Amino acid sequence: MFHRIIRRGHRKVAKSDVDFAYPPAPWSSDSIVVNHASRRPTLSLPHDQTTCAAAPERAPLATIENLPMFRDVLALERQSLFLRKLKVCCVQFDFCDTLETVKEKEIKKQNLVELVDFIQSGVGNVTEANQEEMIRMISLNIFRSLPPASYEIIDLEEEEEDPFLDPSWPHLQLVYELLLRYVVSPDTDTKVAKRYIDHCFVLKLLNLFESEDPRERDYLKTILHRIYGKFMVHRPFIRKAINNIFYRFIYETQRHSGIAELLEILGSIINGFALPMKEEHKLFLARVLIPLHKPKLVAMYHQQLSYCITQFVEKDYKLADMVIMGLLKYWPLINSQKEVLFIGELEQVLEATQAVEFQSCLVPLFTQIARSINSPHFQVAERALYLWNSDNFIGLISQNIDVILPIIYEALEKNVESHWNQAVQGLTFNVRTMFAEMYGELFAECGSKYAEAKAGSRAVEQRRQLMWQRLVAAAAAAPH
Repeated sequence: MFHRIIRRGHRKVAKSDVDFAYPPAPWSSDSIVVNHASRRPTLSLPHDQTTCAAAPERAPLATIENLPMFRDVLALERQSLFLRKLKVCCVQFDFCDTLETVKEKEIKKQNLVELVDFIQSGVGNVTEANQEEMIRMISLNIFRSLPPASYEIIDLEEEEEDPFLDPSWPHLQLVYELLLRYVVSPDTDTKVAKRYIDHCFVLKLLNLFESEDPRERDYLKTILHRIYGKFMVHRPFIRKAINNIFYRFIYETQRHSGIAELLEILGSIINGFALPMKEEHKLFLARVLIPLHKPKLVAMYHQQLSYCITQFVEKDYKLADMVIMGLLKYWPLINSQKEVLFIGELEQVLEATQAVEFQSCLVPLFTQIARSINSPHFQVAERALYLWNSDNFIGLISQNIDVILPIIYEALEKNVESHWNQAVQGLTFNVRTMFAEMYGELFAECGSKYAEAKAGSRAVEQRRQLMWQRLVAAAAAAPH
């Protein structure tokens, strides 16, 4: 499944406010490329945003006029022509019927193309009143009732071959492109734009992430990312609103189409967190990111989630203990494919883990690794044994070998003796040989203890069988 020069306004930003890093971006206003790869009516508003104006009603279907192009009129007339084109683009059409109002649809499309080109040429040429009307037109087109989600009309286990594609996308794409050009333009004055791109507007954008059309979610992801970068006043609100989406997904619906895209945005946000990390961000890790491992559909967004988790540990290695224990808390018991994903993420986290944090969680960690090594699913056992390909992992083990080897010795011996998959047996034998060569005395001691425990188990089994035989004999001899 699986970015940013910002204008910080006219005020000097305090160092503590900078929590979003923007490396030099290769794009300009002339070359913007979108290349990114539960339905509820509204989102809960944070405590400081309790009301939101209702979406404006759609304009009724009417005959629309064919307007001249911007280059064909005088410069003084372009502002009024811009407004007229906006009003034309407010007209809505039914795209389910491809033969209806074909001419009107084409007129609207051409006007949208011209509006995009006009904004790209410089927002400074657009009056504030026209900017307000432009955002109103954009709102009329993109803020709409989404069709029923696939999980509401089919069984969750049935996978659709093709994603849902909105038939109105030829027009929607141009509307999203217009909004994107407006947001990223260096001529956009954030003091003016924030009057129209306000909290309510951002909240409605976040609602649209439930769209099942991946093309729409890609545009939304790019636009929301740019808004976060350009409008610093919106940053806390955006983070809080995204948190609310995740809370509802984790604890209520476990169904949402845009979790992967939201996590991708957060990956860039986390990358820009300043150190030392704020307590707010640590709580976000503990209360949102780690519990996101719980839903059974985690495979749909695991790549983005794993990246966010790893970013936290790389920025502050002291968080490794909390992350590892969180993974163990939500470790899958019967879902083998999910367990393979968890082991891969664990490997990435261990690469950034220091010795102190490793020691605080090594007993439960290697107890789980031993269970994964013994898994009858060969991919799980293989992935667990591949952990020993990491030099950092071997180094952490060597510092705590007296505790670790006794935990996993039995799992290694059982695999060598009886695992059905030859590849797993071969990998297990290699790990076993490495331990025998590096820690011969401890390995021999573990071997003798394992042999004693095995002999003790056989003796217990023999006594149990003998007792059952006696019970059967006594039952047979008893009078009926």
